Amino acid sequence: MGVLQPLRRLSDSVNQVAIVVCVGCILAMLGISFTAFLYKLVTGSTLSWTYSLARLFLPWIGFLSMTISLRYGEHVAMTLLVRSLPRIMVQIAAGLCLGVIALFALMLTWYGWDYFTSATQVYMVSAQIQIPSKFTAVVLPISGVIMLLHLVHGFALLEHFIDERHVIDELIETADGEHRS
Repeated sequence: MGVLQPLRRLSDSVNQVAIVVCVGCILAMLGISFTAFLYKLVTGSTLSWTYSLARLFLPWIGFLSMTISLRYGEHVAMTLLVRSLPRIMVQIAAGLCLGVIALFALMLTWYGWDYFTSATQVYMVSAQIQIPSKFTAVVLPISGVIMLLHLVHGFALLEHFIDERHVIDELIETADGEHRS
């Protein structure tokens, strides 16, 4: 257990960085779009590069948000079906689920790295703005590695291992504590 605790802390730290990067990408997209809107209001003409530049942030938002949702157990799960199974079958299903997630993360890392290293195109956003396709391609192996790192949390990643009664009791205690203050 000595190795798992630092890896879990690293996973949580990497998750916080991924959240900040996602928020930064969303703010960049909004800033670019707002700039285009203001330019259109002031001049009456449009900036041709704003849409192309803003959409370069979408892969970052999509793939990093996938890793964030995995960390919080917000991925697709068949919780009702799994909870109706006997406890041993739940554990087997959870193990299989983690195995599939690990396989997907390995493939994302492996093939994503190959895609990144072979990406040679340049996105011509405008005559002055040229962005290498490696900018968007690098998010694939990064996301795969983050997903693999999050797997150190084990069954905690799967929502069907959350004890609702404990969570509800905790929320009630928190609400009661706020009313007493």
